[in-house]
Amino acid sequence: MPVTRYTLSGAARGLKAFVNLEAGVVRDGTKADHASRPARGEASRDGEMERLRRLLTERDTELAQLRAKVDGTSGVRPDRIIWIFGTGRSGNTWLSSMMGDLEGHDVWGEPRVGLLFGEFYYGSFEGQRKSKNFILGEKQKATWLRSIREFVLDGANGRFPGAEDGYLTIKEQVGSVGAPLLMEALPESRMVLLVRDPRDVVASILDASRKGGWHYERRKDDWGHTSTADEDPDTTVRERATRYLRQVGGAKQAYEVHPGPKALVRYEELRADTLGTMRRMYSELDITVDAEELARVVEDHAWENIPEEERGEGKFYRKATPGGWRDDLTPTQARMVEEITAPLLNEFYPP
Repeated sequence: MPVTRYTLSGAARGLKAFVNLEAGVVRDGTKADHASRPARGEASRDGEMERLRRLLTERDTELAQLRAKVDGTSGVRPDRIIWIFGTGRSGNTWLSSMMGDLEGHDVWGEPRVGLLFGEFYYGSFEGQRKSKNFILGEKQKATWLRSIREFVLDGANGRFPGAEDGYLTIKEQVGSVGAPLLMEALPESRMVLLVRDPRDVVASILDASRKGGWHYERRKDDWGHTSTADEDPDTTVRERATRYLRQVGGAKQAYEVHPGPKALVRYEELRADTLGTMRRMYSELDITVDAEELARVVEDHAWENIPEEERGEGKFYRKATPGGWRDDLTPTQARMVEEITAPLLNEFYPP
């Protein structure tokens, strides 16, 4: 145990030195005279921040190895985390359920950690980023990204204490607005960008939000009252299309710059050739899965195996028919979705 205390305190001293460096504090505790220090370009500063972040990542690994020697566990490995980003009603539950049924795979469903940080960072306080007082200020980004990293890993380890040898899929479509921050904080983790035609997404949630629909009933149980899509369907369509743009837009931004293994999955492809799409996805994620086990999981979760009484209008499992929006949305509603989501629609579903 003395070795443990010494190692951890040493790491803590290193972290404190890093924080002091960011704050401009010298050894005797006084503030450094920034005016007397040679000016550094942004490129130099960015390089130094990247180097320090790498050192902190190496410290993570060393602490995990030490913990494994002391108590026999090493915790969830960042490189074995698989994020699913996108938006609701896109097959997230279906995909994550298949992934979670594989041997050695767990699923953390909608922790909303991306919502916690993303809405704060990209939302109301976006204009505060350059302030030295703002907790998520740009100048301290390396520091608070480290905090986000620890927050996610601590949460994962608390919920999945035996997952150090397997993979943890985090289904985070609700928090996809914060995907860029999460992937920057955990660059070695893997990412799935799951997309679906926004017109089908909106049509599905429109049905679910009508009185008696599963989403309406869930909100009523949670809050005791709620409005319905029956009262003003066009407003529901507009709000959901805007949400699609923000969530999938955030996920796409993270996907484009993510340096680790990643895969783009379209719901329509997953529906048409589930097994083939799953094989491709795992190949691109650089994860080896047993072919027979994967085939079994796909068969077990096939749409045809869902009891008929659990499928249909107003149900969570609705109809799984790509292009069904043509029957579900009015021409005006369809145009509304197309106009709002145009940047993403034109890229993923070009005319």
